[in-house]
Amino acid sequence: MSILTINAGSSSIKFALYPIHAKQIESALISGMVEGLQTGGEVFLTWRKDEETARFALNVPKDASTSIRFQTALHALQSLFEEKTQGVKILGIAHRVVHGGSFFREAIIVDETRLEQLRSLCPLAPLHQPHNLAGIEMFAQTFPDVPQVACFDTAFHADVPEEEYLFALPKSLSQEGVRRYGFHGLSYQYVMEALQRHSQRANGRTVMAHLGNGASLCAALAGKSQATSMGFSALDGLMMGTRSGSIDPGVILHLLAQGWTQQDVQRLLYSQSGLLGVSNVSADMRSLRQSDAPDAALAIRLFTYRVVREIGAMIATISGIDVLAFTGGIGEHDSQLREDVCKRLDYLGVQIDEEKNRSENGSKIAALHLSSSAVEIYLVPTDEGRVAAGAAAKLLV
Repeated sequence: MSILTINAGSSSIKFALYPIHAKQIESALISGMVEGLQTGGEVFLTWRKDEETARFALNVPKDASTSIRFQTALHALQSLFEEKTQGVKILGIAHRVVHGGSFFREAIIVDETRLEQLRSLCPLAPLHQPHNLAGIEMFAQTFPDVPQVACFDTAFHADVPEEEYLFALPKSLSQEGVRRYGFHGLSYQYVMEALQRHSQRANGRTVMAHLGNGASLCAALAGKSQATSMGFSALDGLMMGTRSGSIDPGVILHLLAQGWTQQDVQRLLYSQSGLLGVSNVSADMRSLRQSDAPDAALAIRLFTYRVVREIGAMIATISGIDVLAFTGGIGEHDSQLREDVCKRLDYLGVQIDEEKNRSENGSKIAALHLSSSAVEIYLVPTDEGRVAAGAAAKLLV
């Protein structure tokens, strides 16, 4: 028996098939992604199984609608699973869902009533939630007899202290669900559990940095979230690939007074800001590193500064730091960013092993600190799919 995990985004579907043995999740039998599902994109399917890998284009017209693109991807995935996983029973399909709101604090088996509740949260995560739910609906049609399980990025932060999740707004609004939720929870859960297997100090004061196109921080005590930089939506906190991160609400009021519409402001904050907006070059840190444009360097400096600034806030909430961990696309692969952040924290006794740091490529968990460092530093490649598979297995096995 196996759990299929799906992370459906606006332009890609990531997948992995995890066997279950004695109620334990084993290494993925097959994994990969379909990319290029956005309008006009070239659609590719990439998969890995043991030492075998393949990447090939799917036959999708460039003017095909998003719906047709996703349907083509699903048919390709179904054929792939039938060919490569003969004799494997798919017990359930676990979907990463960004927002569980006040409704859900742990994974659930999805039915139409619960799906409608999750649809009501789409305005809080417009870049992610609609695609997550579309993935559930499409896989339910393709695999009608297989339970669909929603696993929430908000769940890891469900028990943060009241002073962490409340805004300084009238109580009536907080009772309506206007509060801080936090995200990247599946990633943080995986990183936290991995750290605790490698270090006793990870049971103490830990700060985790999930740095990628979406970026956030989490402060944990004894493995439990205490504070996180994202809030009511996935806009808050750190500067990101195309998202602004924290911004003075007065800026929004100013733009609205200038005649900007709600749609204009949403597009600005979600799609035109962050690394892309500051650099006017790219939202991809790799491209910015290779660019000679002065504003590309400025975007990198600003991103680094915001990470350091917000780590300081995380440390304050847990009264110190024992372990610092980097994960996510940038956190795992940009050694310069890790080095620059750690050097800005040297006043705390953070000492990174520069040679070791530069030699790690994100393929495995790695300790990056010098023996003299007061704080342990780790690179932890995240695996949100494995966490989702484990949550689904608890419901279904």
